Amino acid sequence: MENSYSLEDFLNPAVLDMITEVRIHRPAVIEAEARRRRKRTRLTRDGRMVLVALDHPARGVTRVGDRDLAMGDRYELLARARRVLKDPDLDGFLAASDVVEDMLILSHLERTATGRSFLDGRIMVGSMNRGGLSETVFEMDDTFTSFTARRLAQLRCDGGKMLYRLDRGDPASLKTITACAEAINELRQLKLSAFLEPLVVEQKEGSYRSLNDVASIVRNCGIASALGESSSRVWLKLPYCKDFSRVCRATTLPILLLGGPARDDPKEVLADFYDGLSSGARVRGAIIGRNLFFPAAEDPLPMCRALTSLVHKGASLDDACQSLNRPHPLEPVELEKKKKIRR
Repeated sequence: MENSYSLEDFLNPAVLDMITEVRIHRPAVIEAEARRRRKRTRLTRDGRMVLVALDHPARGVTRVGDRDLAMGDRYELLARARRVLKDPDLDGFLAASDVVEDMLILSHLERTATGRSFLDGRIMVGSMNRGGLSETVFEMDDTFTSFTARRLAQLRCDGGKMLYRLDRGDPASLKTITACAEAINELRQLKLSAFLEPLVVEQKEGSYRSLNDVASIVRNCGIASALGESSSRVWLKLPYCKDFSRVCRATTLPILLLGGPARDDPKEVLADFYDGLSSGARVRGAIIGRNLFFPAAEDPLPMCRALTSLVHKGASLDDACQSLNRPHPLEPVELEKKKKIRR
């Protein structure tokens, strides 16, 4: 991938000040833009989807590779998110309440300047439980501190995402799992989809690591699929593992693969997604964060186009990897109306 990409040339850094001004003086813009957003008539166009995950900072997760605070830079987060949304095959994004509202304000600024919104026809998913802050003693007690189902409906979002981590030795896991079941019920009553990320974890040296062996994931699928009074609108977000076809036989719910920690080689990431997509009809796409908008090179758009080509176009792994080197024009984002020149 080329390294000539510049965030500042793509999106004016003054956008943060502009968003803050709207928050202070015109907060009603958030709800107004949510009402104006053109939603899809169906959740998916082809039964598949790719979403970019932007909810990491709400849990205090800011590290990407050797950059400790990379995701703590709100300008960089928004600019990279806006960049990958240049891909027409990227279905949408998921984020906690503050970032969703930032994106709605940014959409308003662009719509005012150009008459168009980058959120029209996209999927918006709100991240609901972010209380299990990373590296805290209450990490397993993952309370619902962000979106409620009611607020998601008010903003005309398409669904809510939640996470439980099952630590068999920590009773707080049960509290989180129960809360997830209640959230699934609330979302269904409002005809919103639920995106559930169930992980089995173990604590080691003061931190948690996911158990991504096939046996752990298969058993967890049975637990996750049965949560709530109905599973009719539930999608599972699962980590990829070897022999993933056995995971596909553990549930009839649609599966989206998660991206995991950032890796240096984007081709390795694409290879995992390609293998996962080939594992069975249950796998219907991906929800991916750091490996999508913080790839090894600067511009995240080529990585996004490569991944969406695998999911939506059935591209081969070789074609997807070769597409990483294709140039993508910057097309700077317009945030202010162009002044008419008097003659």
